[in-house]
Amino acid sequence: MGSKVAEIGIERGHEVFSGYAHNRPEYGVAIKLDLMDDSSLIDAVRDSQPEVIIHTAAMTDVDLCETNKKLAYRMNVLGTKTLAEAARNIGAFIVYASTDYVFDGSRGMYKEEDATDPVNYYGYSKLCGESHCDAVARTCVIYGSRTASGKVNFALWILERLRRGEAVKVVTDQCITPTLNTNLSLMALELAERKLDGLYHLAGSTRISRYDFAVELARTFGFEENLIIKSKMSEMRWAAKRPADSSLDTSKASKCLDAKPWGIEEALKTLKAEIE
Repeated sequence: MGSKVAEIGIERGHEVFSGYAHNRPEYGVAIKLDLMDDSSLIDAVRDSQPEVIIHTAAMTDVDLCETNKKLAYRMNVLGTKTLAEAARNIGAFIVYASTDYVFDGSRGMYKEEDATDPVNYYGYSKLCGESHCDAVARTCVIYGSRTASGKVNFALWILERLRRGEAVKVVTDQCITPTLNTNLSLMALELAERKLDGLYHLAGSTRISRYDFAVELARTFGFEENLIIKSKMSEMRWAAKRPADSSLDTSKASKCLDAKPWGIEEALKTLKAEIE
Protein backbone atom coordinates (compact mmCIF):
# COMPACT_ATOMS: atom_id res chain seq x y z
CA MET A 1 0.00 0.00 0.00
CA GLY A 2 2.74 2.47 0.93
CA SER A 3 4.36 2.52 -2.50
CA LYS A 4 1.03 3.10 -4.25
CA VAL A 5 0.12 5.91 -1.81
CA ALA A 6 3.46 7.57 -2.58
CA GLU A 7 3.02 7.13 -6.34
CA ILE A 8 -0.47 8.63 -6.41
CA GLY A 9 0.44 11.32 -3.88
CA ILE A 10 3.23 12.54 -6.15
CA GLU A 11 0.90 12.47 -9.17
CA ARG A 12 -1.44 14.73 -7.20
CA GLY A 13 1.31 17.26 -6.54
CA HIS A 14 2.20 16.40 -2.95
CA GLU A 15 5.73 16.39 -1.61
CA VAL A 16 6.12 12.79 -0.46
CA PHE A 17 8.61 11.27 1.97
CA SER A 18 8.71 7.48 1.91
CA GLY A 19 9.87 5.65 5.01
CA TYR A 20 11.65 2.33 4.58
CA ALA A 21 13.52 -0.22 6.67
CA HIS A 22 15.12 -2.52 4.05
CA ASN A 23 13.88 -1.93 0.50
CA ARG A 24 14.55 1.55 -0.83
CA PRO A 25 11.27 3.03 -2.10
CA GLU A 26 10.61 3.64 -5.78
CA TYR A 27 8.59 6.81 -5.16
CA GLY A 28 9.16 9.80 -2.90
CA VAL A 29 12.13 11.05 -0.90
CA ALA A 30 13.53 8.00 0.91
CA ILE A 31 13.76 8.20 4.71
CA LYS A 32 15.27 5.32 6.67
CA LEU A 33 13.26 4.27 9.71
CA ASP A 34 12.64 1.17 11.78
CA LEU A 35 9.59 0.31 13.88
CA MET A 36 12.00 -1.40 16.29
CA ASP A 37 14.02 1.78 16.79
CA ASP A 38 12.17 4.67 18.45
CA SER A 39 14.91 7.18 17.72
CA SER A 40 14.76 6.46 13.99
CA LEU A 41 11.01 7.13 13.99
CA ILE A 42 11.34 10.35 15.97
CA ASP A 43 14.24 11.57 13.81
CA ALA A 44 12.40 10.76 10.57
CA VAL A 45 9.36 12.80 11.61
CA ARG A 46 11.46 15.68 12.93
CA ASP A 47 13.64 15.83 9.83
CA SER A 48 10.85 15.61 7.25
CA GLN A 49 8.29 17.78 9.12
CA PRO A 50 5.26 16.23 7.38
CA GLU A 51 1.80 17.73 7.53
CA VAL A 52 0.29 14.25 7.33
CA ILE A 53 1.62 10.74 7.95
CA ILE A 54 -0.02 7.70 6.35
CA HIS A 55 1.29 4.86 8.49
CA THR A 56 1.31 1.60 6.50
CA ALA A 57 4.35 -0.13 8.01
CA ALA A 58 3.64 -3.19 10.14
CA MET A 59 4.52 -6.77 10.93
CA THR A 60 1.84 -8.41 8.78
CA ASP A 61 2.84 -12.09 8.78
CA VAL A 62 -0.14 -13.48 10.68
CA ASP A 63 1.52 -16.73 11.71
CA LEU A 64 4.78 -15.05 12.74
CA CYS A 65 2.81 -12.61 14.90
CA GLU A 66 1.26 -15.63 16.62
CA THR A 67 4.59 -17.35 17.28
CA ASN A 68 6.54 -14.18 18.15
CA LYS A 69 4.06 -12.01 20.02
CA LYS A 70 6.76 -9.90 21.66
CA LEU A 71 8.08 -8.79 18.27
CA ALA A 72 4.57 -8.17 16.94
CA TYR A 73 3.73 -5.98 19.94
CA ARG A 74 6.99 -4.07 19.65
CA MET A 75 6.42 -3.25 15.99
CA ASN A 76 2.65 -2.94 15.63
CA VAL A 77 1.81 -1.35 18.97
CA LEU A 78 4.86 0.38 20.45
CA GLY A 79 6.24 1.41 17.06
CA THR A 80 2.89 2.93 16.14
CA LYS A 81 2.65 4.67 19.53
CA THR A 82 6.08 6.25 19.09
CA LEU A 83 5.30 7.39 15.55
CA ALA A 84 1.98 8.87 16.61
CA GLU A 85 3.58 10.75 19.51
CA ALA A 86 6.23 12.14 17.17
CA ALA A 87 3.45 13.26 14.82
CA ARG A 88 1.61 15.03 17.64
CA ASN A 89 4.79 16.83 18.68
CA ILE A 90 4.92 18.62 15.32
CA GLY A 91 1.15 18.89 14.80
CA ALA A 92 0.99 16.27 12.03
CA PHE A 93 -2.18 14.31 11.26
CA ILE A 94 -1.68 10.53 11.22
CA VAL A 95 -3.69 7.98 9.23
CA TYR A 96 -3.22 4.37 10.34
CA ALA A 97 -3.72 1.37 8.07
CA SER A 98 -5.46 -1.31 10.13
CA THR A 99 -7.08 -4.62 9.32
CA ASP A 100 -10.28 -6.63 9.07
CA TYR A 101 -8.64 -9.11 11.47
CA VAL A 102 -9.74 -6.97 14.43
CA PHE A 103 -13.05 -8.88 14.09
CA ASP A 104 -13.77 -12.50 15.05
CA GLY A 105 -15.31 -13.33 11.67
CA SER A 106 -18.47 -14.86 13.06
CA ARG A 107 -20.81 -12.97 10.69
CA GLY A 108 -19.01 -10.59 8.31
CA MET A 109 -19.90 -7.25 6.71
CA TYR A 110 -18.68 -5.45 9.80
CA LYS A 111 -19.42 -1.77 10.29
CA GLU A 112 -17.16 0.70 12.05
CA GLU A 113 -19.29 0.67 15.21
CA ASP A 114 -19.33 -3.14 15.55
CA ALA A 115 -17.54 -4.72 18.50
CA THR A 116 -14.01 -5.94 17.85
CA ASP A 117 -12.80 -9.34 19.03
CA PRO A 118 -9.65 -10.54 17.22
CA VAL A 119 -9.03 -14.29 17.09
CA ASN A 120 -5.28 -13.99 16.49
CA TYR A 121 -2.41 -11.90 17.80
CA TYR A 122 -1.89 -10.02 14.55
CA GLY A 123 -5.44 -8.66 14.81
CA TYR A 124 -4.95 -7.86 18.48
CA SER A 125 -1.70 -5.97 17.87
CA LYS A 126 -3.21 -3.92 15.05
CA LEU A 127 -6.26 -3.15 17.17
CA CYS A 128 -4.00 -1.86 19.95
CA GLY A 129 -2.28 0.44 17.46
CA GLU A 130 -5.55 2.03 16.37
CA SER A 131 -6.03 3.99 19.59
CA HIS A 132 -2.91 6.09 19.02
CA CYS A 133 -3.84 7.58 15.63
CA ASP A 134 -6.13 10.32 14.32
CA ALA A 135 -7.73 8.36 11.48
CA VAL A 136 -7.97 4.59 11.22
CA ALA A 137 -8.39 2.96 7.82
CA ARG A 138 -9.33 -0.69 8.23
CA THR A 139 -8.87 -2.69 5.07
CA CYS A 140 -8.99 -6.29 3.86
CA VAL A 141 -6.72 -8.50 1.71
CA ILE A 142 -4.77 -5.80 -0.12
CA TYR A 143 -3.58 -6.77 -3.59
CA GLY A 144 -1.97 -4.96 -6.49
CA SER A 145 0.09 -5.20 -9.65
CA ARG A 146 3.47 -5.17 -7.87
CA THR A 147 5.05 -6.83 -4.86
CA ALA A 148 5.24 -4.82 -1.64
CA SER A 149 8.63 -4.83 0.10
CA GLY A 150 9.43 -8.02 -1.76
CA LYS A 151 6.22 -9.75 -0.59
CA VAL A 152 3.83 -11.27 -3.13
CA ASN A 153 0.18 -10.43 -2.48
CA PHE A 154 -2.63 -13.00 -2.75
CA ALA A 155 -3.69 -11.99 -6.26
CA LEU A 156 -0.16 -12.05 -7.70
CA TRP A 157 0.47 -15.40 -6.02
CA ILE A 158 -2.63 -16.89 -7.63
CA LEU A 159 -1.84 -15.40 -11.04
CA GLU A 160 1.77 -16.60 -11.01
CA ARG A 161 0.72 -20.16 -10.16
CA LEU A 162 -1.92 -20.15 -12.88
CA ARG A 163 0.49 -18.64 -15.39
CA ARG A 164 2.84 -21.58 -14.78
CA GLY A 165 -0.05 -24.01 -15.18
CA GLU A 166 0.18 -25.12 -11.56
CA ALA A 167 -2.78 -26.18 -9.44
CA VAL A 168 -3.44 -24.06 -6.37
CA LYS A 169 -5.56 -24.82 -3.31
CA VAL A 170 -7.79 -21.98 -2.14
CA VAL A 171 -10.24 -22.04 0.76
CA THR A 172 -13.95 -21.78 0.10
CA ASP A 173 -14.94 -21.06 3.71
CA GLN A 174 -13.24 -17.70 4.28
CA CYS A 175 -15.08 -14.59 3.07
CA ILE A 176 -13.37 -11.27 2.46
CA THR A 177 -13.76 -7.89 0.77
CA PRO A 178 -10.50 -7.85 -1.26
CA THR A 179 -9.04 -4.40 -1.83
CA LEU A 180 -7.02 -3.17 -4.80
CA ASN A 181 -4.19 -0.99 -3.50
CA THR A 182 -4.95 1.71 -6.08
CA ASN A 183 -8.50 2.09 -4.76
CA LEU A 184 -7.30 1.93 -1.14
CA SER A 185 -4.65 4.57 -1.74
CA LEU A 186 -7.13 6.98 -3.32
CA MET A 187 -9.42 6.62 -0.30
CA ALA A 188 -6.62 6.88 2.26
CA LEU A 189 -5.20 9.96 0.54
CA GLU A 190 -8.60 11.60 0.73
CA LEU A 191 -8.70 10.95 4.49
CA ALA A 192 -5.26 12.55 4.72
CA GLU A 193 -5.98 15.52 2.48
CA ARG A 194 -9.26 16.35 4.22
CA LYS A 195 -7.90 15.34 7.64
CA LEU A 196 -10.95 13.23 8.38
CA ASP A 197 -10.44 11.71 11.80
CA GLY A 198 -12.16 8.65 13.19
CA LEU A 199 -12.69 5.13 11.95
CA TYR A 200 -13.28 4.15 8.31
CA HIS A 201 -13.59 0.81 6.57
CA LEU A 202 -11.66 1.27 3.33
CA ALA A 203 -11.97 -1.94 1.35
CA GLY A 204 -13.45 -3.33 -1.82
CA SER A 205 -17.24 -3.29 -1.86
CA THR A 206 -17.68 -6.93 -2.94
CA ARG A 207 -17.96 -9.69 -0.33
CA ILE A 208 -16.55 -12.90 -1.80
CA SER A 209 -14.87 -16.13 -0.72
CA ARG A 210 -11.14 -16.49 -1.34
CA TYR A 211 -11.90 -19.34 -3.72
CA ASP A 212 -14.38 -17.29 -5.77
CA PHE A 213 -11.94 -14.37 -5.80
CA ALA A 214 -9.29 -16.69 -7.26
CA VAL A 215 -11.78 -17.85 -9.89
CA GLU A 216 -12.55 -14.23 -10.83
CA LEU A 217 -8.83 -13.59 -11.21
CA ALA A 218 -8.51 -16.60 -13.52
CA ARG A 219 -11.44 -15.44 -15.64
CA THR A 220 -10.17 -11.86 -15.88
CA PHE A 221 -6.69 -12.94 -17.00
CA GLY A 222 -7.78 -15.87 -19.18
CA PHE A 223 -6.29 -18.69 -17.10
CA GLU A 224 -7.68 -22.17 -16.48
CA GLU A 225 -10.24 -22.09 -13.67
CA ASN A 226 -9.93 -25.83 -13.09
CA LEU A 227 -6.42 -25.30 -11.74
CA ILE A 228 -8.03 -23.73 -8.65
CA ILE A 229 -8.74 -26.51 -6.17
CA LYS A 230 -11.33 -26.10 -3.43
CA SER A 231 -10.10 -26.54 0.13
CA LYS A 232 -11.12 -25.72 3.69
CA MET A 233 -9.46 -23.62 6.37
CA SER A 234 -9.25 -26.75 8.54
CA GLU A 235 -6.85 -28.22 5.97
CA MET A 236 -4.42 -25.31 6.21
CA ARG A 237 -1.36 -25.63 8.43
CA TRP A 238 -1.62 -22.20 9.97
CA ALA A 239 -0.14 -21.30 13.33
CA ALA A 240 -2.77 -18.61 13.85
CA LYS A 241 -6.53 -18.93 13.61
CA ARG A 242 -8.20 -16.94 10.83
CA PRO A 243 -11.65 -15.32 10.98
CA ALA A 244 -14.13 -17.13 8.73
CA ASP A 245 -15.84 -13.97 7.49
CA SER A 246 -14.04 -10.69 8.11
CA SER A 247 -15.66 -8.83 5.22
CA LEU A 248 -16.07 -5.11 5.80
CA ASP A 249 -19.12 -2.93 5.24
CA THR A 250 -17.86 0.13 3.34
CA SER A 251 -21.11 2.12 3.30
CA LYS A 252 -19.61 4.89 5.48
CA ALA A 253 -16.75 5.40 3.04
CA SER A 254 -19.18 5.35 0.11
CA LYS A 255 -21.22 8.07 1.78
CA CYS A 256 -18.40 10.26 3.11
CA LEU A 257 -15.68 10.06 0.46
CA ASP A 258 -15.45 11.25 -3.12
CA ALA A 259 -13.17 8.24 -3.78
CA LYS A 260 -15.61 5.33 -3.49
CA PRO A 261 -14.87 1.67 -2.71
CA TRP A 262 -14.71 -0.33 -5.93
CA GLY A 263 -16.59 -3.50 -6.74
CA ILE A 264 -14.66 -6.59 -7.83
CA GLU A 265 -15.30 -6.01 -11.54
CA GLU A 266 -13.87 -2.49 -11.60
CA ALA A 267 -10.97 -3.47 -9.37
CA LEU A 268 -9.90 -6.47 -11.48
CA LYS A 269 -10.30 -4.47 -14.71
CA THR A 270 -7.93 -1.87 -13.23
CA LEU A 271 -5.51 -4.55 -12.00
CA LYS A 272 -5.36 -6.10 -15.48
CA ALA A 273 -4.66 -2.72 -17.08
CA GLU A 274 -1.89 -2.01 -14.56
CA ILE A 275 -0.21 -5.38 -15.09
CA GLU A 276 -0.43 -5.16 -18.87
